Amino acid sequence: MISHTTSSESSSASEIFCSSLAQGFHAAAQPLTVLLASLSKCHTDRMNSDELRELTASSEVQVRRVCRFFSGLQQLVMAESIKPQLSPTPILPLLAYAVEGVNLVFQQNGITLSSVVPDTCPPALINRACTLQALSTVLLVVHGLSGVRDTVELITSSSADAVQIVVRNLHLSVAVINPEASLSLAVAEANMRSQQAGLSLDLQPLTVCIDLPVAPLAY
Repeated sequence: MISHTTSSESSSASEIFCSSLAQGFHAAAQPLTVLLASLSKCHTDRMNSDELRELTASSEVQVRRVCRFFSGLQQLVMAESIKPQLSPTPILPLLAYAVEGVNLVFQQNGITLSSVVPDTCPPALINRACTLQALSTVLLVVHGLSGVRDTVELITSSSADAVQIVVRNLHLSVAVINPEASLSLAVAEANMRSQQAGLSLDLQPLTVCIDLPVAPLAY
């Protein structure tokens, strides 16, 4: 688990995850330890068929959780090592595509996703696929930390040299983020950093800020 005691400064998601990497591995190892004990021969020999079926079902849940964790670690390593190709990319269509991709999940869980975008926005010098993946991840993480009837805002603004995308839930302050969510944010941050962009995180209130460089006119 990841604890935070201050909210005055934003932190990069990778810093937050790396500061609790040991806790994250503990979170992955703990269910495996329990599972190993449950599957020991001396334990299963005393079970009837119904108990064995129940154990199989619960074991699958734990194994899937660990697989997701190590898949996230693999994605983090790949994001840290790959240098994606950058090109001038229109931001407004990318935002619309990202919102469309997660909107159903928000609706099914009773969470409102409000998107506020400018009429015009300069193209950013990014890798579209990596940025879309990171933005979708951020939206889903904030969704996962939010509650029924909450509103998550996606607010986009731009200046001469940067496009800023803010995803926030103003009614939610988070003291602790689970290892799975922090790992997802760390992968998103690594994707942004590989493009000379940035991702920062504030927990009180829950706010994720993505900063993208504007494409030079002569690019």
